[in-house]
Amino acid sequence: MAKILIIEDEVKIARFLELELKHEGYEVIISGEGREGLFKAINENVDLVILDIMLPGLNGIEVCRRIRMESQVPIIMLTAKDDVTDKVAGLDTGADDYMTKPFAIEELLARIRVALNRKANQKDTKSDKLQIGDLRINSASRSAYYKDDELTLTKKEYELLEYMVRNKNIVLSREQLLNHVWDYEYFGDTNVVDVYIRYLRQKIDEKYGVHIISTVRGVGYIIKD
Repeated sequence: MAKILIIEDEVKIARFLELELKHEGYEVIISGEGREGLFKAINENVDLVILDIMLPGLNGIEVCRRIRMESQVPIIMLTAKDDVTDKVAGLDTGADDYMTKPFAIEELLARIRVALNRKANQKDTKSDKLQIGDLRINSASRSAYYKDDELTLTKKEYELLEYMVRNKNIVLSREQLLNHVWDYEYFGDTNVVDVYIRYLRQKIDEKYGVHIISTVRGVGYIIKD
């Protein structure tokens, strides 16, 4: 049973969608606010998001952009405006489909089925197993190894390492690392990234006498293949 998140601040519309989707056999979660909806989209393991553009807190375009920084979950955007600019902005930030209010529920249900089928039929490009040299990561178990040794990493150390390995050969700025590894509400000093890079270097580079993480002066950090 697919889990669908509705991010919609109009209570009547959200309730109508909830009833129709539950009638179709879907599990439904509702949020009426942009920031809360973003948190649920990233943390609730949903299969599809129905996202209104006009939202309190964060607007739908920004919510969509931030979801795409973390997830490839299908997103269908809704708006009361029949505006090409909104449509283009939504699709450019990563929405999979777009509907203008008022809409026929049958058409929305059909688009939901198409999006879910497309997701099911796609090969998962985010591999559970990553490797650079003797460094191995298993994202399914959230574990990391150097040769046969399992690394003892905190939650943030692991997330930082996995993100950098997934983006190998790309120089990542401190701001990028903050946005992806720490949550979107983190407003602290970017020096926290330097601290955690140092932790990783102590546990990998210094312990095993290798050079996994490189500093690009004035820019950020990189792990090279």
